[in-house]
Amino acid sequence: MENINLIDSFAEFKEFKNIDRATLMRVLEDVFRNMLTKKYGTDENFDIIINIDKGDLEIWRNRTIVEDDKLTNPNREITLSEARAIDADYEVGEEVTDEVRFQDFGRRSVLALRQNLSARILELEKDNIYNKYKDKVGQIVVGEVYQVWKREVLILDEEGNELILPKTEQIPADFFKKGDSVKAVVTLVEMRNASPYIMLSRTSPIFLERLFENEVPEIFDGLITIKKVVRVPGERAKVAVESYDDRIDPVGACVGMKGSRIHGIVRELRNENIDVINYTNNLQLYITRALNPAKIKNIEIDEEQKKANVYLDPEEVSLAIGKGGLNIKLASQLTGYDIDVYRELDQAQEEDVKLEEFSDEIDDWVIDELKRVGCDTAKSVLELSEEELENRTDLEIETIREVMKILKAEFEE
Repeated sequence: MENINLIDSFAEFKEFKNIDRATLMRVLEDVFRNMLTKKYGTDENFDIIINIDKGDLEIWRNRTIVEDDKLTNPNREITLSEARAIDADYEVGEEVTDEVRFQDFGRRSVLALRQNLSARILELEKDNIYNKYKDKVGQIVVGEVYQVWKREVLILDEEGNELILPKTEQIPADFFKKGDSVKAVVTLVEMRNASPYIMLSRTSPIFLERLFENEVPEIFDGLITIKKVVRVPGERAKVAVESYDDRIDPVGACVGMKGSRIHGIVRELRNENIDVINYTNNLQLYITRALNPAKIKNIEIDEEQKKANVYLDPEEVSLAIGKGGLNIKLASQLTGYDIDVYRELDQAQEEDVKLEEFSDEIDDWVIDELKRVGCDTAKSVLELSEEELENRTDLEIETIREVMKILKAEFEE
């Protein structure tokens, strides 16, 4: 009965933890053999028979028959008189096989065996989870929110495994409550304190890339390739795509009829604005497309310094820079070039003065900050209100007023 209960309990454990039969059999036998080694000094002359389905466990010991006065190793040998008590036909040199029962080990040994087996099975389960998710790094998984904390969210997958979505990997507009379904990409799998730690992300560019693969069959089939993804989570993203089939418009395929394909992605990313761009090896054209919707008049490229000076009509500068400077920031990340925008002036505007001319009155870091938002001349700064400059730059209002006072004085003279 003790044998049956022992095996039954771990057969149930197997069913819940989804450990395959061969692995469980191997662990069971290994644990039992360790117990035999502790008691008898060796397990070499023992046969272990396990039938998980029936809940049967049998341990048989094989011993060689020796003369009654020549017994030296009771574990490996049995006297002739003892053997003939089992079967009168036994002779010296033959082998006797008898069953070892758990009662012979004592209650303490059986308890230790249970604890050892539980620990081994738990360790095996942790390894299985680790190996399963290590192969899923970069893939999207779906889980259910189990608990929400200040710095992270605990998510359970369909098998009840614990996944972590840190606050830093959540889109700013994300708000989760218990029971919500969450979609994210696996970014990190490692062992921490002997347990698997699985981290998810919704801010990773890989998450956006996988969403496109799921929504656009041409990407999944390899007809369209995603060359690069850059994003400011929840705000804006740029995706460069390329088609290997001239008959397929990669941008149109990704967006879908009336935005049908990209709409689901935008909704999943909390209304993140996504620009899909046709990739090209023509760097000048690539930068132009990356700065969409601004219309570029001229580009000067320094390939050694990885810099590009972009010239636009004054009214196009704000479009190139974008809200909060996101458009030009993402365009720089997408192309790999540091992009500066300049107003292209006509003859009537040539009387304007570049900001560098005021370096003796205005700090260089202030000039750099103004140039970062497209204000490279005195008039380009004066065209904007104090409020606009405060919103676009990181300058204090007092600094902005002082700058505008200096620039106005130049033209009043």
